[in-house]
Amino acid sequence: MNTLSYHQQRDIENVKHLRELIRELPPFCADFFRGIEPRTSSRTRIAYAYDLKVFFDFLLKENPVIAKMDMKDISLDHLDNLKLVDMEEYMEYLKYRFNDKNQEITNKERGIMRKISSLKSFYNYYYRNERLVNNPAALVQLPKLHEKEIIRLDVDEVALLLDEVEKGEALTEKQKSYHEKTKLRDLALLTLMLGTGIRVSECVGLDIDDVDFKNGGIHIHRKGGKEVTVYFGTEVETALQDYLDERNSIIPEEGSENALFLSLQKKRMNVRSVENLVKKYARIVTPLKKITPHKLRSTYGTNLYRETGDIYLVADVLGHSDVNTTKKHYAALEDERRRSARNAVKLREIDGK
Repeated sequence: MNTLSYHQQRDIENVKHLRELIRELPPFCADFFRGIEPRTSSRTRIAYAYDLKVFFDFLLKENPVIAKMDMKDISLDHLDNLKLVDMEEYMEYLKYRFNDKNQEITNKERGIMRKISSLKSFYNYYYRNERLVNNPAALVQLPKLHEKEIIRLDVDEVALLLDEVEKGEALTEKQKSYHEKTKLRDLALLTLMLGTGIRVSECVGLDIDDVDFKNGGIHIHRKGGKEVTVYFGTEVETALQDYLDERNSIIPEEGSENALFLSLQKKRMNVRSVENLVKKYARIVTPLKKITPHKLRSTYGTNLYRETGDIYLVADVLGHSDVNTTKKHYAALEDERRRSARNAVKLREIDGK
């Protein structure tokens, strides 16, 4: 019997979780999830399920016709009778609400946009299949997004971060007691992320066999299931080699035999543990910046663009399906390059020069 890979196991777990979420929604919703399955990942469908539950909760609380009904009794006819004003009320509701546990929840522009985008896709599916006559979601204007400043590490901060991982001088006494046990692993993990720009989910999913020292690359699974090779330099290679010398002497727990990065419990590291790891060291080096694994990715993208000036290469290496996503993130750098090029072309020779 073949052992399932980490990514196959994660997908199975996601599908099981999705089925549980769908069972909470009105029965007709199952058709929507079957319809989008061929072109979406399980993680994307889970996000849709969460977003739709928020919408149906809103109808049960705020809509006079649907209020007090059971969620399972909501029908497509009910959705067909909703108007644009109902959608606008939903957008207002998303700004500030209470969940099932009576906890306050707020959504900013991006959170509202994602939930409205989910609702648009949901309505479009039934409208396209002629199961709805009206499509009020299509009339909703998405909120205007204000571009956020990209937070990244400066060059000197990258060096300071890796120095701190290596030496651990500013760690607390309790942290120092673990430092010797995790130093090589932490240094390899952070050097890899800063040297390749891979996502944290791609990092924790790496197996030992995914590292190819002969060609200087790692085999990763991108979002959507695409498999690619990302190449690394000598600094990453050295850090990985040092860690693997230690890793090969560890006997992992069952189910984590192939995992590259192991926790102190000898199990495959998860996303949360890497987030905490980054936070621990980043707080020491740059306390005013909220550095996350994604900010390490932005740091790599910035450095690669500054070195190459090739936005298409940056998009390809980072795994962006649309180069416009990359351009949007690195617009300030594009402008900086344009300004630096203003005197590059000479129109006339200046006398005496």
